[in-house]
Amino acid sequence: MAFPEGTSTNSSARSSSEASIDEALGRIDGAAAVEWKLDGIRVQAHIADGQVRLFTRSLDDITDRLPEVVTALAALPVHDAVFDGELIALRADGRPYAFQDTASRAASEVDAPSVTRQRAGTVPLSVFLFDALHLNGTDLIDLADAERHAALASVVPAAMLMPRLVTDDPGEATAFFQDAVALGHEGVVVKSLTTPYAAGRRGAGWIKVKPRHTLDLVVLAVEWGHGRRNGWLSNLHLGARDPETGGWVMLGKTFKGLTDEMLTWQTEKLLGLEDRRDDWTVYVRPELVVEIAFDGVQRSPRYPGGVALRFARVLRYREDKQATEADTIDAVTALAPPAG
Repeated sequence: MAFPEGTSTNSSARSSSEASIDEALGRIDGAAAVEWKLDGIRVQAHIADGQVRLFTRSLDDITDRLPEVVTALAALPVHDAVFDGELIALRADGRPYAFQDTASRAASEVDAPSVTRQRAGTVPLSVFLFDALHLNGTDLIDLADAERHAALASVVPAAMLMPRLVTDDPGEATAFFQDAVALGHEGVVVKSLTTPYAAGRRGAGWIKVKPRHTLDLVVLAVEWGHGRRNGWLSNLHLGARDPETGGWVMLGKTFKGLTDEMLTWQTEKLLGLEDRRDDWTVYVRPELVVEIAFDGVQRSPRYPGGVALRFARVLRYREDKQATEADTIDAVTALAPPAG
């Protein structure tokens, strides 16, 4: 089998989300597969005659950077195959390292700073495969999920398969979800057993369920919007309370989750709190509390607290709260994974 070009497996394009297991199962007729959702490197593995090539979802060839992954996949009892999976750096107790430690293994010398390159070789990656697109001369992408997974499991050892539960019981599925989260993973993906592989398309076949984290933070500054948000104050600078100094620690920025109504309201409100400004940013008195949802906390040298929120978005403003009631930087750093 000649190596085909890497097929995009962008997970954000292929799955939708629900807030709970019950809601996700409610969108699927009958039993479903529930699989762990890892915060790792999504890869498509192409195997032919013992040779392995690894592609990221952006179609970068990262084969040469991950020799231990190549060795593990080359040992599988297959002549030719295309597998979909996730790579992740795990500690001895099975919990994940910070995403940056995993990502550093796939980073090129151009993309990664020198300190990341020095660490990259010290963090081995574990392989978790969850789908088979081609196996031993047969294309599988038009088969149902249950058939594709059976083919995958016939040639891949259990230790290299993504943990998976097939059930129509919300209680069982919820317990499986809670176990995944307790181990430090993002959540689960609920999959229809009857749908074919759908690269690049959204649909009811794959549904993400992740716990929603929220923090009450204070707006420290806000940037003027662009394009259709021109004339509105849009991009919020978010700060956590520092109980030791009585000051504020910036955690990052977000303009996600804001409706036109909220943009109009916050522009008026924040201009009323203006302390000073430059060409792009209005700096405000730290008085307005905003509830922020986010997917996790990661280490970041960009901000003074050493951490930043991942995928932060605005839920609502908390005019019922004083700034002194905002969450502390200690509460935020407690959510960050330890350094590798």
